[in-house]
Amino acid sequence: MGYLELDVELSDEAKAMQETARKFGMEVMRPAGIELDKLADPADVIAEGSVLWDMFKQHRELGFHKMGIPKAAGGMMEDMPPMARTLIAEQMGYADVGLAVSLGVSGMPFNIAMMVPDPDIQKLVREYAEDTEAGLIGCWGITEPDHGSDWVIGTTSAGADPRLVPSLRGELKGDEYILNGRKSAWVSNGTIATHAVLHVGLDPSKGIHGHGLAICPLDLPGISRGKPLDKIGQRPLNQGEIIFEEVKLPKSYMFISDPAIFGSGMGKMFLGTANTGMGVLLSGLAQAAFDEALKYAKERIQGGVPIIEHQNIKLKLFKMFSMVESARAFARRVSKYNVAQGPMRSSPAHGITAKVLSTETAFTVASEAIQILGGYGLTKEYPVEKMFRDARASMIEDGTNEALALAAAEDF
Repeated sequence: MGYLELDVELSDEAKAMQETARKFGMEVMRPAGIELDKLADPADVIAEGSVLWDMFKQHRELGFHKMGIPKAAGGMMEDMPPMARTLIAEQMGYADVGLAVSLGVSGMPFNIAMMVPDPDIQKLVREYAEDTEAGLIGCWGITEPDHGSDWVIGTTSAGADPRLVPSLRGELKGDEYILNGRKSAWVSNGTIATHAVLHVGLDPSKGIHGHGLAICPLDLPGISRGKPLDKIGQRPLNQGEIIFEEVKLPKSYMFISDPAIFGSGMGKMFLGTANTGMGVLLSGLAQAAFDEALKYAKERIQGGVPIIEHQNIKLKLFKMFSMVESARAFARRVSKYNVAQGPMRSSPAHGITAKVLSTETAFTVASEAIQILGGYGLTKEYPVEKMFRDARASMIEDGTNEALALAAAEDF
């Protein structure tokens, strides 16, 4: 169906950027994601000559990577019309949510680097803005082998428990932090990233609350990588372990070195903002699964008529439609609020709710899409099988939905 846009406040410029993103998503991302998903070895996803790199480069050539960077640093932040970034993210999630996550997290260290006064890191922001060859790729180094949902718990009062001390530790010696430990195989872009936003334990007595935040170049001596993770969903999304052995990180790169900052609520704000983004992406995936089911229902003949003429299919599609619209509307609302208020005044509970609502909606709608397609829904001939697997993965990434719900409920 032709999607009716209910948000009448969107500018023509924002809609034009949305259309550019949709074209890129359907002509570049969707085909690349399908091709990469079929590769048996996840190492082939990131191999030289992979369509992954063409996708990255075309994304950079369109300038989408510069949306969160100020004009003074070579970006286009001030020129972005209201809600444009949200609309673009929806289209990325619609096309391929695994690749959308990869593209999103690839800019994270460089967007955050703007807050770091060190001249070398400030220079890095401009270099990223000018990079159209995907030579600079970021990751979010938070999850660890022994600490997955612990990082979510860490945003609550329970995060001060010393038993939750991060695996990756940093010890200040002179003008350097000595890093030892590892980040788990679930780090998105983990084996291809050049830089990380890195969560580092600094005060073991304070558990998760006792950590700092660094911008870390991943070519420092003592850093190694694990092999790319093999998983059932979001297979085009590279994920892998990062190991730190006596790594010397300049003191100035630890831009949040006071653990009290995370204990005071910044950690939950950080998590809430990230999960708002996930909510937007997965509302796009939910829409994609619905559209595939609707298209098939209009084409498939059973009982002498298209199956959309059967009441049970109509009712199923209506329920799917209402779920998609609800998830999208809520994710947009939270995203709009965050933009208006700024990340420091965002609502973690609402951001987390957007992620939980959208991921569960995407999973349910993709499952129902498979049911409508019947046996064909189980085959790789149609994209709903992949969408179902991708949606299932989203209910775990960025914190399991159950752990996130408990963290959000603490603010009630």
